[in-house]
Amino acid sequence: MARPLEDLVRQDCGSCHGLTLKGGLGPPLLPAALDGKPAEALAEVILDGIPGTPMPPWRGLLDDGEARRIAAMLKKGLAP
Repeated sequence: MARPLEDLVRQDCGSCHGLTLKGGLGPPLLPAALDGKPAEALAEVILDGIPGTPMPPWRGLLDDGEARRIAAMLKKGLAP
């Protein structure tokens, strides 16, 4: 299950946050950029988006567990 989520992050999140997650339209999603941000808060952003910004909500496409796993993956860093 982790591999499909990693692919989603690289393809779908990467379209705004940069293919290497170093930033683009959206901010970087690298561990250093996420340091100090709780994984639970990141999961909420993934699920509910950020109103008034291009960050869409993924609730309905992802469940709570998937959003938490993505947040944990981002905080740890994706392997190149």
